[in-house]
Amino acid sequence: MRAIVVIAPRERGAEPAVRAAEAGPKPEALLRDCGYAVLRAATAQQAETVLPEADAAVLHMPLPEVMSWRGALAGGRPVPLLWWCSAEAMGRSATACEDDVRLDGLLVPGMSAGEVHWALQLAGKACMERRQWEEERKRLMARLEERKWIDMAKGILAETRGLSEAEAYELLRSQAMEERRRMVDVATSIVKVYQLLQDNTKKGARRP
Repeated sequence: MRAIVVIAPRERGAEPAVRAAEAGPKPEALLRDCGYAVLRAATAQQAETVLPEADAAVLHMPLPEVMSWRGALAGGRPVPLLWWCSAEAMGRSATACEDDVRLDGLLVPGMSAGEVHWALQLAGKACMERRQWEEERKRLMARLEERKWIDMAKGILAETRGLSEAEAYELLRSQAMEERRRMVDVATSIVKVYQLLQDNTKKGARRP
């Protein structure tokens, strides 16, 4: 890793405790002393601009603000996210210690160059593993969603055509092959048409 972006939002009308935190140890000084190029961002737009040039991001803010920043950074280039865990930041984060704050690592004031190096390397590995897990989770959720539509379509075919579950599945599969479509797309069409017909039937029954 060579370039690190430090994300430190500026707070207008900050309270004395916030101003004290801003006056405390800063990650920029530690990173520069360890030989890293430092980029800065105070807004989501600035972060989006500089992230493509960075190998990692250090969030210089209390933990309660980290979650909102994770959302703001989600659409950009994925990089390891580390928290600047200074005494001031810890003092302002006590209420968030039980929250589900997802970070890849920590940096603390007074670290040696070797400690910073390994913190960044381990954060990079954690970030990669987290991304792989998130992608696998998305794939599993997509499969569950597809299975839901297919099961619903099988139930409709079994009810309307007097088929067994196995026969309904085979009919879905055959229709998908004939139409050169995915089975889930055929199933979704069947379910939506059936629901539309049911709605029209109910509306007709309510008419005087």
